[in-house]
Amino acid sequence: MKILYFLLLFLSLILIKPLWAQDKDDINEADIASGAIFDDKALLEGYSQKYTDEPRDILLAMIGDDSLGSYKCTAAVRVFKEKFADEVLSNEKSNILKILIRRLNRSDSPFVQVEIMHTLIVLDRFQYFDSMVPALIQKMDHYNPVVSNMAYADLQAITKDSLYPREARIVFETLRKIFFLSRNRLQNITSPDEKLSQKIDLLRWSIRILGTQELKRLPSEVINLL
Repeated sequence: MKILYFLLLFLSLILIKPLWAQDKDDINEADIASGAIFDDKALLEGYSQKYTDEPRDILLAMIGDDSLGSYKCTAAVRVFKEKFADEVLSNEKSNILKILIRRLNRSDSPFVQVEIMHTLIVLDRFQYFDSMVPALIQKMDHYNPVVSNMAYADLQAITKDSLYPREARIVFETLRKIFFLSRNRLQNITSPDEKLSQKIDLLRWSIRILGTQELKRLPSEVINLL
């Protein structure tokens, strides 16, 4: 009887799947977003590297798959954006945009959201700049530093070569609203932290295009930091 007991105990130990062995995407979504369990950046880069040779149609199928975890979906969107977004033909664009927007509306993952927001701008800058850029600026304040840095890196890529006053105006007005809402906190700041420095960098870009007359429309607390 004792031998049978130890045999059953041994089998249960080797058959039960340990926590560390499970797929990272099976972890609760809130825990993933918090960055408390896994190295988000390393996982996203790892999946992106894994999918780098996948054809475009496979990547789109992955993005459209509701059962795909957030890390894998984010990586699929990123690879699609970097390898194929600039090559999409006009007659293909509508269906691809539908896939991305559907995923954006259904996903609670900030990783997926940020990556799709940028991809939509790459695919159709005129249509999506005014809605997605303010959303990306808001994501810069996300508590997860990986999400925040993703949003800032995307905004840098978006604004890098832009000289359009329309786009600069959208960035300026979004930041101006944020700064006015947080002016009580800003008045006690003498040395901006990373997130605030990033916002100020974007603000400087918009002012270079719009002109220094816009400075008078900013709260005095921001002028002191500039």
